[in-house]
Amino acid sequence: MQPPRLKWLCRRGMRELDKLTEGYLLHHYGTANPIEQEAFAQLLELPDPELLALVLEQQPPPDDVTALVLTRMRTLNFS
Repeated sequence: MQPPRLKWLCRRGMRELDKLTEGYLLHHYGTANPIEQEAFAQLLELPDPELLALVLEQQPPPDDVTALVLTRMRTLNFS
């Protein structure tokens, strides 16, 4: 189940970030463990430039769980 607040936070200022965050929420969040779910929620609290830097690997993730979430976001298939 997708918490409504997270769905709202997935709506970013950039279409590319929208697709990645909404894709993770739709395809991975429901089966993720609570620690991974919390890492995703924390990512959604970041400003767009910081989140984009993490997604583009311009900034290292703060921990391994966040790195896992980012990897799953990057490997989403939108075709």
